[in-house]
Amino acid sequence: MRKIIVLFGGLAAVGLGVSLWLFLAPPVDAGAVVPTDVEAIARGEYLFIAGGCISCHKGDDDESVPSGGYALESDFGTFYAPNITPDVETGIGNWSGADFLAALKHGRAPDGSFYYPAFPYRAYAGLTDEDVLDMAAYIMSLNPVRYQEPEPELVPWLQRPLVAGWNLLADFSQPEPEVFEDELIARGAYLARNLAHCGECHTPRNGLGIPDWSREFAGAELGEEVVEAIDGEALEEWSFANFDLFLILGMKPEGEFVGGDMNEVIEFNTSNLTDEDRDAMAAFFTRHHAGD
Repeated sequence: MRKIIVLFGGLAAVGLGVSLWLFLAPPVDAGAVVPTDVEAIARGEYLFIAGGCISCHKGDDDESVPSGGYALESDFGTFYAPNITPDVETGIGNWSGADFLAALKHGRAPDGSFYYPAFPYRAYAGLTDEDVLDMAAYIMSLNPVRYQEPEPELVPWLQRPLVAGWNLLADFSQPEPEVFEDELIARGAYLARNLAHCGECHTPRNGLGIPDWSREFAGAELGEEVVEAIDGEALEEWSFANFDLFLILGMKPEGEFVGGDMNEVIEFNTSNLTDEDRDAMAAFFTRHHAGD
């Protein structure tokens, strides 16, 4: 009997320890400061565009302003993108540098609560702190807009504390970061996998919404929209130049233009990349047959 009590006591202690660990404050630099210099703001604007932030955070009245409200349909209900202008009451005007790092790299709000993974913080986790803070510099330079987005309309059981467990399960399935010796491909991987978070839409997910990284970029379904595959097999006939042109115009090798939400990705995101970054993404996505 004593052994059983000790066993269950040990299991309870482990369970309590894991629970507390899941809810610990994220490991970010508490003294991180949002830069205010012109150079940082300019870098942040480019990163904001390259990351496609406006595609989700666009406002209803002005799509060039990230005042939020965009409805993202999912199998778990409808999420509404928040206002990320520097309005103090309805936006993020009172965020510190540490708040930005915790949100973008760990999915945690300033009050410690969890963001739903409709926000691609698991992709942003691979960003450098400098890039995150530069984006913060740009966001904080914008004019504040007073707008409160609606609360998400989700299945009743999906509560924010459950995201702690979801993050743990997602950690188990997350592969180790791939290392590329080619600097151009490495830059493309950073853009595609982290900043532009292409896998968030183009990688299939299991019933819990966790990406199946063994099928990275193999295509998926978002609500009623079918998202095309952009993995090595799907792009087997694409040349470097094909993909480069696609990022500018949204035109496929056979002359067909992309449709759906990808139109906005081309317009607001990839067509505004520098030539070097477009080349990097093209090199990354066509790397499997680069020598053909």
